Amino acid sequence: MQGQTKKELEKRQKKLKKEIALVNNLLFKEIKKEKNVLEDLKDINQKISIRQNLINTINAEAKILSKQIAINEQKVIKLKKELAVLKADYASMIFKSYKSRSQQSKIMFLLSSDNFYQAYKRLEYMKQYTSFRKKQGEEIVTQTKTVAAIIDSLTLQKQVKDTLILSEKEQQQKIELDKTSKEKLISIIKKNEKKYKRDLKKKIKEEKRVSEKIDKIIKEAIARANKKVKNKPKTPKKNEFILSPEAKALATKFESNKGKLPWPLEEGLITRRFGRQAHPTFPGITLNSTGLHFTTKKDSDAKTIFNGKVLNILVTSEGRKNVLIQHGNYITSYNNLEKLYVKKGDVVSTGQSIGKIFTDKVSGKTKLIFVLYKNTTKLNPSSWILRR
Repeated sequence: MQGQTKKELEKRQKKLKKEIALVNNLLFKEIKKEKNVLEDLKDINQKISIRQNLINTINAEAKILSKQIAINEQKVIKLKKELAVLKADYASMIFKSYKSRSQQSKIMFLLSSDNFYQAYKRLEYMKQYTSFRKKQGEEIVTQTKTVAAIIDSLTLQKQVKDTLILSEKEQQQKIELDKTSKEKLISIIKKNEKKYKRDLKKKIKEEKRVSEKIDKIIKEAIARANKKVKNKPKTPKKNEFILSPEAKALATKFESNKGKLPWPLEEGLITRRFGRQAHPTFPGITLNSTGLHFTTKKDSDAKTIFNGKVLNILVTSEGRKNVLIQHGNYITSYNNLEKLYVKKGDVVSTGQSIGKIFTDKVSGKTKLIFVLYKNTTKLNPSSWILRR
C-alpha cells in the first residue's frame, strides 16, 4: 500500500466500505432459521478481514496526509521568512526614497546633470527604480496570498486527518465487537468439534464428488465432439477439443478478454476463493475450491460471462442445476441454480440470464458457484473477471 497515492487510497477506501455494506447486507441481514456456526464464523472472519484492510488503508492515507502536512508546514515557515525579508527590503527602500525626495525633487535631480546624456541616464534610473518598487510591492502581495492559501490547505488537511483517525477508531471498535462474537462461536464449535468436523468432511467429500462428475462430463463431451471432426491431427492431444476455425476464433476472443470479463451475476460478494486453502477453524483440514463462491441477493440471476453454447445441464439429487457453457475450448460452469432459462444446445450471449440462483431456506443465503475450465483444466476465475 506504500506505493499508492492518496487518490488511489481514497478509491480503495470507498471500495472497502462498499464491500463491508455488502457483507452486512448479504451475510448478516437474513434471519437464519437454524444456526450454522461454521458458516457464521466464516462470515465474521470475512467481515473482520475487510475491516482490517479498511483500517490499513485509512492508516496509509493518514501517513500520506501527515507527510503533506509536514511539507506544507515547512513551506509556510520558509515563505514567511522570505516575506519578512521582502517587507524589510521594501520598507527600507520606501524610507530611502522618502529621504531623497525631501532633499531634492526629481526635477532638480535631472536639472543638476552635467550634460544631456547624464540627464537621460538619471531619468532611466528613476523609471527603473519606480518599476522595481511596484514589482516588489506586487511580490509581497503574491507571497502573502501564497502563505494564506497554504495555511488554508493545512487547516483542511488536518481536518481530513482528524476525520480519518475517528473513522479508524470506529472501525477498530467494530472489529472488537466482531471478535467477541467470533470467540463465542469458537467456544460453541469446541463443544461439538467432532460433529462439526464430521459434517465438514462430508460436505468436502460431496463437493469433490460433484467436481469429479463435471470433469467426467467434460471429458465425454470432448470425446464426442472430437469424434465428429473429419480432418483430425495425426497426434491429437488427450482431453482437448479439436477446434473448428469458428471455435478457435471464439476461444481467441475469450482469451483476449482475460481480466475484462464480466461477473456471472449483477451484484455479489466473493465468499470463497479459488484453490487449496487451509480451513480457518480446523487445522489439518484443507478446502480445495474449484472456482469462486459468490453470495448475492435473493431472486438474483446467473449471467453468462461470454458468448457461447450450452454444453450440458446437470441436476443434483436435491434438484439444483449446473449449467455448462462452451466458449471454444473454454467452459464456464454456473452451479446452484433453482430455475433455468436455457436448455442444452442453446446459443447464449454475454450477460444473458441463464437461471435463477438458489436461496437456502435455512441459512437465507443465495450462493452461486462459478468454475472456469480450459478443456479439463480448472483455471482461477479471479484472473479472468473484472476486479471490483
